[in-house]
Amino acid sequence: IMLQFQKGLSLKEFSTFAIGGPIHLFAEISSVEEMKEAFVWAEKEKLPLLILGKGSNCLFSDLGFEGLVLLNKIDFCRWEENIVEAGAGYSFSLLGVQSARKGLTGLEFASGIPATVGGAVFMNAGANGQETSGCLDEVYFLHLDGKEEVFSKEKLHFAYRSSSFQKMRGAILSAKFSLLPSKEARERQLQIVSQRLKTQPYREKSIGCIFRNPSSEMSAGKLIDQCGLKGSIV
Repeated sequence: IMLQFQKGLSLKEFSTFAIGGPIHLFAEISSVEEMKEAFVWAEKEKLPLLILGKGSNCLFSDLGFEGLVLLNKIDFCRWEENIVEAGAGYSFSLLGVQSARKGLTGLEFASGIPATVGGAVFMNAGANGQETSGCLDEVYFLHLDGKEEVFSKEKLHFAYRSSSFQKMRGAILSAKFSLLPSKEARERQLQIVSQRLKTQPYREKSIGCIFRNPSSEMSAGKLIDQCGLKGSIV
C-alpha cells in the first residue's frame, strides 16, 4: 500500500463551518491497512496527527495544522439481522435512516446528525433523549503503535458528549450496534428529521450546537429562551 499525500489543502475544506488554515500534509484513509501505514510514516517523520470525520463539531484555527491530517473514509456497513457493524467513516445519519427502514430501533436519532460513525462514538453524540452509547456493543480501535483492540461497551466510559476515546491516542476503525425490532422506528425517524429541518439551519454552514446542557432535565436552549436571549447577537 502506498499512501497518496496531498499538499495545498486547507482545514476549511473539511469543516462544516468552513473555517481553518493550511494543512501541511493530507491523506484520505479507506482501510485499516492504510491507517496503520499512516501511523508508521507519521512516527518516522515525527509529524503530529489529526484525524477527521465530517468536521461537524470542529472549529479549526486559521493557523492551520503543521502535521499530517487523515480523513477517515473507512465506510463499510455490514448487517446481520439486528446487528450492524459500520466503519468509522460511514455516515451516522445514513445509518440511522437505514436501520429505521429495516424496522429496527435504537439509532433513529442519528438521522440528520452530520457525523461519521467514528465521530459519533468519539463524542457520544446524542439527540432526542438518546445517545450513541445506548445501543453500542463494540468498538474496534487502532493504537498509534499499530495494535488493534476491540473494546466492549462495558470496558468503556461514556457520559454526556464524552467517551474513553477522548483520552486515547489512535483511531476508531469501526463500531458494532445491537438494535431492536420496532414497527414505529421508521415513523419516529421521519418525525425526528422533520423537526430538525423545522428548528435548525440544517443546510447552512454551522458547527452544530455549541452549548452544553447543564443537566439531563434542562437544556441550554431552554435557558437561553427563558432569559429572552434567543436570536441575540453578542
